[in-house]
Amino acid sequence: MLRKIYFLFCFIVCTLPVLAANIKGRVTDHTTREPLIGATVMLEEKGLYDITGLDGSFDIKNIAPGTYHLSISLAGYKTLVQEITVTEAGTPVTDIFLEPGNKKSLQEVVVAGKTNKAAEGTARLIERDASQVMNVVSGQAIKLSPDLTVANVIQRVSGISVERNSNGDGQYAIMRGMDKRYNYTLVNGVKIPSPDDKYRYVPLDIFPAELLDRLEVYKALTPAMEGDAVGGAVNMVMKDAPDHLSVDANLATGYNELFFNRDFMSFNKGGVNARSPYEIKGNQYNATAADFPNATSDYKQQRPMPNLTGGLSIGNRYLHNRLGIILAGSLQHTYRGSNSLFFNTEKVDTFSGVTISSMQKRQYSEEQLRYGLHGKVDLRLNSRHHLQWYNAFMHLANTQVRDAVSTQLTIGGYDPENGNATLSFNTRARITRQQIYNSTLQGDHQLLDKLQLQWSAVYSKASNRQPDNTTIPLSGIEQHFVQTRTTVGNASRSWEYNTDRDLAGYLNLLYNQPVAGVPVEWRLGGLYRDKQRTNFYNNYQFQPANLQAEYGKDFNDYTEIQWVIDNPRGSVGSALNYSATEKIKAGYLQFKIAAPRLEVTGGARVEATDQGYEMKVPIGEDRPSANQTYTDVLPSLHFRFMANDKTNIRASYFRSVNRPGFAELVPAPIVREEYSEKGNPDLKHAIADNIDVRYELFPHATEQLMAGVFFKHIKDPIEFTLQRDPRRPQDSYYMPGNFGNATNYGLELDFIKYVKQFGIKANYTYTHSSITTTKAKRVRDANGDFAIITPEQTRPLYGQSAHIGNLTLLYRNARYGWDAQLAGTYTGDRIVTVAEFIDDDQWQKGFIQMDFSMEKTFGHFSVFAKANNLLNTPMEVYIRKARNNTDAIPYQTESGKVLVRRDYYQRTYLLGARYKF
Repeated sequence: MLRKIYFLFCFIVCTLPVLAANIKGRVTDHTTREPLIGATVMLEEKGLYDITGLDGSFDIKNIAPGTYHLSISLAGYKTLVQEITVTEAGTPVTDIFLEPGNKKSLQEVVVAGKTNKAAEGTARLIERDASQVMNVVSGQAIKLSPDLTVANVIQRVSGISVERNSNGDGQYAIMRGMDKRYNYTLVNGVKIPSPDDKYRYVPLDIFPAELLDRLEVYKALTPAMEGDAVGGAVNMVMKDAPDHLSVDANLATGYNELFFNRDFMSFNKGGVNARSPYEIKGNQYNATAADFPNATSDYKQQRPMPNLTGGLSIGNRYLHNRLGIILAGSLQHTYRGSNSLFFNTEKVDTFSGVTISSMQKRQYSEEQLRYGLHGKVDLRLNSRHHLQWYNAFMHLANTQVRDAVSTQLTIGGYDPENGNATLSFNTRARITRQQIYNSTLQGDHQLLDKLQLQWSAVYSKASNRQPDNTTIPLSGIEQHFVQTRTTVGNASRSWEYNTDRDLAGYLNLLYNQPVAGVPVEWRLGGLYRDKQRTNFYNNYQFQPANLQAEYGKDFNDYTEIQWVIDNPRGSVGSALNYSATEKIKAGYLQFKIAAPRLEVTGGARVEATDQGYEMKVPIGEDRPSANQTYTDVLPSLHFRFMANDKTNIRASYFRSVNRPGFAELVPAPIVREEYSEKGNPDLKHAIADNIDVRYELFPHATEQLMAGVFFKHIKDPIEFTLQRDPRRPQDSYYMPGNFGNATNYGLELDFIKYVKQFGIKANYTYTHSSITTTKAKRVRDANGDFAIITPEQTRPLYGQSAHIGNLTLLYRNARYGWDAQLAGTYTGDRIVTVAEFIDDDQWQKGFIQMDFSMEKTFGHFSVFAKANNLLNTPMEVYIRKARNNTDAIPYQTESGKVLVRRDYYQRTYLLGARYKF
């Protein structure tokens, strides 16, 4: 009997889950169909509940059959109570739509249900409905990512790798294998100038990422867009005024692991003269050593203060929602650096490989002060007229000390057994201040039911200043692995700054007129831009008053060295002293046909360019100047076939151009620390034909699967190579040139998927490019002597990686307020320096970077942590050649490769708190 009761009890226990059922579903926004994360779904009769996950899904388990009331609530939305019947078979998965909460409306202007422009669903919606191929990173993704700057954010986008600066931070974007010169940068849809002293591309590390609502990457251009992008265009959409009072503040601190093991080297940047004696006292003044303060040579070594970052944004709407105002700011004060290794190589000998002449160890110490201010006012005069005024100011100051020691590695110069070597020391102190200011006034007017007018008036200015860039060399010896500094070499101090000012006007007319019953939007518009650029450079050369002065005997630190000026009036006769102008006149006609399942956008753009320069001072006996004028017709055509509401098939073609940089045309030579360079007055602009095909699937509002291919044919591509001066064959310069035709094609894959609390974002890009340039090659002639021939060599484009991939794993638990993500980026091998000799190009080795971030929310407050470069991945550059030194060379371990450079940046940690209301 007891045995029967036991089996009956087991049977009942085992069948209880079968008799119970689960209530599953997905909660989405009624208007956008965007999954709502963090909504509370409660079974009122039982008191059981669940919190919707990353995909908006919920799952309440083990519910007995019956009729219940399901309550769904989320801040900002109307609470919904829905009756639901549970059977033994369970309930089907169903979508539940929440409507936004009641808001006051402005007559005909409906503010209620306003789309969250920073949300993941909004980003996917923009990608789906765009007229051209593009990718979008949402503000929500930026906020939760490990990245602090736009340059680091953009590396997560398919097809994009970044070029890093000396402390390991991303700086420039390389899109689809096209170097940074082939892209342009927009803020709120308006092109901005560059603070760079020679080029027109914008350093993206100057922009704090938290000021953005989203980051848009256009990979194809429509006629309404400016046509000078072959790789693509980057548009930073800044924060907009919310529909209610919003306050968002954060404060964080952290440290760079690099300085756990060594000191930070610095100087008194407040004591640096902003202007040179030439500027202060005139071009006839003979400067003395007393005119140069010793701030840039008074070095101090100590552990740096912790890093500090903070941000604040406040926004609201007033006058019955007619007026919107937002003010936002971000501050990042960080200490970064690197431990670097460099090898200098001699010319390639076809029969012997590469000769390594010296090894240099460098320690970089960099203090960065980055801040951004952003303000926007928008005013709706009525339902037909809308004005907005946007202002932004970005500032990045980098105070750097580079302390380097070089060891001669030629035969007889280095004894590895006894550690004896001839050394040279070189210490450089430099301040770089970059600024970008943009002010844009825009209007949007509905003139008639079918006619709309849009206009923009833009003032932008970018600047770059490097005051009193000081380099002091010393000689030394190494005996039994002990380094000693001895005599002083010749020093230099330079001042360099530039400005780039834009005045621009945009005008667009939109006219909607159906054709054969099919809606057609016509756009007619134009652009005029007046760009003025100035560049100043002055250099002073010094030699020690006592040529035999010894460290530790005649002086104990750099401030005690007595100097004599070689050129008391400075050296202003340089290609870096010039003014440049550029006037762009453009007009376009664009149509957009919106059939039920097919959208066609096309037309043509005409751009007339007038670009020129003039040297400020004579170079030799004249003051060079030149001018280029040309006109380009740029057609484009984009197809979007919508198989259903979730699927797009795209095909597009567009023509684009790439104009020379300003200093690239100036023919005078510039002597750099490690090489000499000069411009090319015969340099032509490049013209590219671009084709894209892409399949897009959006299973849910925040998910996607995209697969596409692209092809580019570039006429007269511009690349920098080491070239011999035809007038002085004994001299070689790093200079730009046009090299026939180039091709570039590839494959892009994007994937985003969420399952409850977990998500995955992944993308992969394969790129193959080809360009043929003339190289030098040393061969033996019939007499056995060396001779130089110039064969052609086909290689990839500068900066192009064959393989780029991103993988991000996400976790979000809305019930307990946890967010976390682990983000990995892979960038394959790529050429970073095009050499003069065949097969002597320098390649950056492929690398993986791993970053992590997490956040825990407590109501309006949250704490967060970020960790970058978890693997401490070095940046390595090599030449694919065997070396021929007979000495044992340190760090050269890979067969068939010559290590040229290796930088270690170490990990960076950040811990902070956030308040949002």
